[in-house]
Amino acid sequence: MIERYFGRVLVDKSPYQVAVRGGRVPLSRIIPSGQSEVSGLRRRIIHGRELSRPERPGERQMTSSLPDRSQYPCLRDSVYLNQASLGLIGQPAVATMHTFLENVARHGNLYMSDSDEINYLHALREVAGKLLHNNPSRIAIVASASELLGQFPLLLHLKPNATVLAVSSDFPAITRPWVRQSYFEKICVRFVDDLPGTNLTEAIINATDETTGVIAVSNVQYATGTLVDVRSLARIAQKVGAFLIVDATQAAGAMRVDTSALEADAVVTSGYKWLGGHGGIALAVVSEFLLKQLPILPGWMGAPDPFDFDTKSVCFASDARRFTQSTMSYVSIAGLTVSIEQLLSLGENRIEMHARDLAAMLIDGAREYGWEPFNDVHRVTACPHIISLGHKRIRAWESVEKLREQRIICSARGDRIRVSLAPYNDASDVMKLLQALARFHSS
Repeated sequence: MIERYFGRVLVDKSPYQVAVRGGRVPLSRIIPSGQSEVSGLRRRIIHGRELSRPERPGERQMTSSLPDRSQYPCLRDSVYLNQASLGLIGQPAVATMHTFLENVARHGNLYMSDSDEINYLHALREVAGKLLHNNPSRIAIVASASELLGQFPLLLHLKPNATVLAVSSDFPAITRPWVRQSYFEKICVRFVDDLPGTNLTEAIINATDETTGVIAVSNVQYATGTLVDVRSLARIAQKVGAFLIVDATQAAGAMRVDTSALEADAVVTSGYKWLGGHGGIALAVVSEFLLKQLPILPGWMGAPDPFDFDTKSVCFASDARRFTQSTMSYVSIAGLTVSIEQLLSLGENRIEMHARDLAAMLIDGAREYGWEPFNDVHRVTACPHIISLGHKRIRAWESVEKLREQRIICSARGDRIRVSLAPYNDASDVMKLLQALARFHSS
């Protein structure tokens, strides 16, 4: 396992060893070489001696970060594996936010006229359209994903005794509005479980029947990394006449999210996780049906011309701008626009493959110490950028706290360690995590 990824191995007499070709090597002493050492050359251990050989065709090279790691200062002395929680913000986005704050925002309307303010969201809407593969006119910019998710129970008029299908371990932002609505209407929220070794998409489809009015689901489950096949859900939703609401917060920016092909009624994503932005901004792609609905929370900025200040009528923009409520965090809009542009320059396929390489390395190593993944990363039911690890004897919360003491940052979700693999991560990050898990195992 080790020689596939690393260029130099040190050996001691520790009993906690990992098999490599020609001997056994303690994982706690494996140290990745610098990039210059592994280019075109691999090291291996044979009976404790370090030998060199040319790299074999098809052999896996050490996985590097995609962006320049110096754009993320905390990576100098920390391992950050928590983009699924509060994401790191790269220096280009930070510099843009500082510039906007210093040169525009602090000066009020001196450098931002009324028309400038209305048009300020245009650049973000354009890059979001490219990222989500849809027309910018269908992109709604809101202050949070919950701001829009919370309106859907009142926007989508369900028949009495309709059923809402959701996942029992999904993020509460997508389920709580429907649970609350069930207190006031004759609707039933039915939960499907995300279980190891099962196909969550098939479980949702099997739970769908003629009473189903809404399927509300995250296409990547935040706690487990389980991947839902949204297209399959769209087909069954259309068959039974149900609405489909998708939270893509744990997918957008980490993998391809082609909303033009998903055929969902709404796809919503926060901006402060995998999109690399700051809090206070979220995006949504809304269907033609929703563009004909009157927002439940009508804000002044959702009007066709907000600065007309029409107080006696409720007119809305003809496109997704109708869901924008009011003045929001313009500094976050500036940063998010730049961070999405950076993601687009890296390429969604490269980002996904980068995570897949790191995930394979992580799972192979973690299993040596009893940590089993919730999903097999090679299956279509798993995303590569969120890896959920469980142990029969070691508690995840305690492990996460111990990791934090070593400046290795990840999360505990559902009594499992959740590891996020972002474009700025590299093989050395995964190696340091594996070394820490090896120490937990030995103690």
